[in-house]
Amino acid sequence: MAITVNLDVMLAIRKMKSNELAEQIGITPQNLSVLRSGRAKAIRFSTLSAICQVLDCQPGDILAYTETEQDKDQEGTDEL
Repeated sequence: MAITVNLDVMLAIRKMKSNELAEQIGITPQNLSVLRSGRAKAIRFSTLSAICQVLDCQPGDILAYTETEQDKDQEGTDEL
């Protein structure tokens, strides 16, 4: 599963610096940097909600799914 984080795009559209966003949503600039770079393994819904509120956007504006070859090989083998 490949999740792409497009947070930099939304920050540019809103003409906002990442430090300003971090302050407004209550996380450290370092943690926001991990998310922006795509190195995060998870994101809390409360954090995602705060980002969307501040940037006036939807989760799909920030996160995108791209199917990988590994995903195609595993189709039908995963259960919830």
